[in-house]
Amino acid sequence: MSRIDELVAELCPDGVEFKHLGDVARIRNGKDHKPLADGPVPVYGSGGVMRHVDTYAYDEPSVLIPRKGSLGNLFYVDVPFWTVDTIFYTEIDQSQIDPKFLFHYLSTVGLGDMNHAGGVPSQTQSVLKKLVVPVPPLEVQRAIVDVLDTFTALEAELEAELEAELEARRSQYAHYRDLLLKAGKPDTYRSVGDICRSVSSGGTPSSGRADYYDGGIPWLRTQEVDFNVVTSTGRTISELGLANSSAKWIPANCVIVAMYGATAAKVAINAIPLTTNQACCNLEIDDAVADFRFVFYWLTNEYERLRSLGEGSQSNLNAAKVKAYPIWTPPLDEQRRIADTLDAFEALVNDISIGLPAEIAARRKQYEHYRDRLLTFPEKVSA
Repeated sequence: MSRIDELVAELCPDGVEFKHLGDVARIRNGKDHKPLADGPVPVYGSGGVMRHVDTYAYDEPSVLIPRKGSLGNLFYVDVPFWTVDTIFYTEIDQSQIDPKFLFHYLSTVGLGDMNHAGGVPSQTQSVLKKLVVPVPPLEVQRAIVDVLDTFTALEAELEAELEAELEARRSQYAHYRDLLLKAGKPDTYRSVGDICRSVSSGGTPSSGRADYYDGGIPWLRTQEVDFNVVTSTGRTISELGLANSSAKWIPANCVIVAMYGATAAKVAINAIPLTTNQACCNLEIDDAVADFRFVFYWLTNEYERLRSLGEGSQSNLNAAKVKAYPIWTPPLDEQRRIADTLDAFEALVNDISIGLPAEIAARRKQYEHYRDRLLTFPEKVSA
């Protein structure tokens, strides 16, 4: 039996009393912060701290509950604060309930799913006041808070360590890639167009024709080009859409350069045959001259320089600029050796990138399971 189980058995052997939230806390509306001067006091909205001002609305520990927007985005605040009208604050009766205990418990009740309006998710005081919360003895509450705070601190420390490891690997990979792709560069240069069997762009079927879309033909848009290997696309087009547009099939293992928009100068490799929109410059590499992976890594490393050749606010490129861009072309076996080495580094970084969110999600799930167990009590039956 754990210490908390022992406390519950000792201090509330007949069960725990449950009360309405409105009986243990007063729910208050926020106010406009714009007239306030700058200062040290944080101003909270439903998304978090918006600014700092010189006046506080409340200076006791409180749980902040969004009224609009991200309803499940609770905050525990134990310093003086101000809130705007998109978030409630609570004046908690600390003789009945520990503020941090209330925060942990309200995190379990699914406030994020309690939308009481159409459009922007909204919450009401009347609904919140009727929420039922357990009120075990304060000694039990504080023991549970100590355990959950310790667990949360350990989780945050682990996340920081994993993020630091990932960042270190990314930096190491970028440094090594830069070294490999600069070694012996003066040997031989060609233009990108000279190492290609063909260079093409795609097209976009008319958006007004529903029958041109969702037909099973992979269709790549530039927003999906992000230094990645493309194995599927967010949209597909139909045979009719293909026939009635400039879109065209390209074989697998092309190097695709985004020419317009926010992703201009970013590159990708298509692992599958697909079609693209007109903002993609599709390089079918001549494998007698260059390894497509080497070309991908070269252009990835040249991203900033290639992007600087673009025009307009979004640094738009065109096919002529891409084709004219210089590329170092050492012998094929050297290209393959470099590509193999960078593939190994890329796999390591990707493994960590994939593993990091999975590890964090597993830790959070473990925490939520443990938290929910700690905050589940037998209800006291009235005589």
